[in-house]
Amino acid sequence: MSDIGDAVARAGAYLTEHPDEARYRDSAATARLGAGLRVEVAGPAGEQLATDMPRGIGGEASVPSPGWFFRAAAASCVASLIGIRAATLGVELRPGDVEVVVDSESDDRGILGLDDRIAAGALSMKVVVRISGTKLGTDARTALARWALDHCPVTDTASRAVPIELEVR
Repeated sequence: MSDIGDAVARAGAYLTEHPDEARYRDSAATARLGAGLRVEVAGPAGEQLATDMPRGIGGEASVPSPGWFFRAAAASCVASLIGIRAATLGVELRPGDVEVVVDSESDDRGILGLDDRIAAGALSMKVVVRISGTKLGTDARTALARWALDHCPVTDTASRAVPIELEVR
């Protein structure tokens, strides 16, 4: 088994014996509005990224938008989960064997509050997975991709209603 497969097996065994330790609070992301619509985001361990909005709604488009980071998070999460599942199944993947493309359809009237009947977020999302370089057949590749999509926290969160609590200080 690979290093990834070994790590997953150890984590699974530990959490099976200690299920009370499986649930935890995720690390927070703190966003601060800077000049215009540019936002600097920081994490508790020094993580950093910046977002900006498109020019059409007043941003400078100097860095990716929050929506693009959301799609990037979904794509990278699904790709990572394909790697995890492949490792646990003993399927060898080389760098470049997996590509995940996530796109979505949106209606700007929602984000701008022009029509409350239109969602502010994506109206639909499409995930395209390419797995090459293995001897896996179409059914096995599809099962691998489906498992990853079903277990990816980002796509899981996007596919169901998650309670959001607002606290204003």
